[in-house]
Amino acid sequence: MKPTLFVLAAGMGSRYGGLKQLDGLGPSGETIMDYSIYDAIRGGFGKIVFVIRKDFEQDFRDKVLSKYEGHIPTELVFQNKTDLPAGFTCPEERVKPWGTNHAVLMGKDVINEPFCVINADDFYGRDAFAVMGAYLAALPEGSENQYSMVGFRVCNTLSENGAVARGVCSTDENENLTTVVERTEIMRVDGEVCYKDEEGKWVAVPENTPVSMNMWGFTPDYFTYSEKSFVNFLKENIEKPKAEFFIPLVVNELITSGKANVKVLDTTAKWFGVTYAADRQDTVDKIQALVDAGEYPSKLF
Repeated sequence: MKPTLFVLAAGMGSRYGGLKQLDGLGPSGETIMDYSIYDAIRGGFGKIVFVIRKDFEQDFRDKVLSKYEGHIPTELVFQNKTDLPAGFTCPEERVKPWGTNHAVLMGKDVINEPFCVINADDFYGRDAFAVMGAYLAALPEGSENQYSMVGFRVCNTLSENGAVARGVCSTDENENLTTVVERTEIMRVDGEVCYKDEEGKWVAVPENTPVSMNMWGFTPDYFTYSEKSFVNFLKENIEKPKAEFFIPLVVNELITSGKANVKVLDTTAKWFGVTYAADRQDTVDKIQALVDAGEYPSKLF
């Protein structure tokens, strides 16, 4: 069974206003998401599931899904702040849904095969989809508790226009994830890749240190773990209007309890995205360079 690509796109409208995030950056107006879908098809994925907000379903169908018809099957699921387990009611002051792992839970009724989770607005690159697709496709049927994460080399994820936030990863001798520590300021300082620690000091790390860019591989049993974890999360955080149920929260719980292994998959791919307004032209130039090098056609779909 081919793996599924699960695209987290529910934050698009709230962060960019309508579908502005579908800004054309490629030579024929392609979005970053178009490149992810193209690379996923090349990487052996068999279906794309998007989680979006219900209020722009028709726009999304008209402007996004229509492009992929005839290329790969697609499905939509919806994230809403009121989608909570039995016994919980969303507080009135809550504005946003409950975070990335809440978004993942929206796929539980339509995904029955190994799947990869990505952000809609990150350019992950061909090699990242190739290594994740190969890993998920090779899992024995019925596999459980064997998850994965594409570990980007930190030197390939920096912005030239300021510091970035990344999940800095540690692994054991078998390349299994042991910890992910969110570092909110990472940049080059005097030529070295550094993060700012809790005391405000810059700490240098090797160029190839793996970092998480929210590209995860799971099997369907992850939904069951997530449902249980979400109940515990809500018991503690239901009255906190800005609390978010993130993927690394659940992953860390499963690693520390010994319930699951997460293989860190190395990639040579160079991540980029529009973190700062000044990044937009840089992203356009990088995509054009990949097209000029023959990595992508001048028109994808």
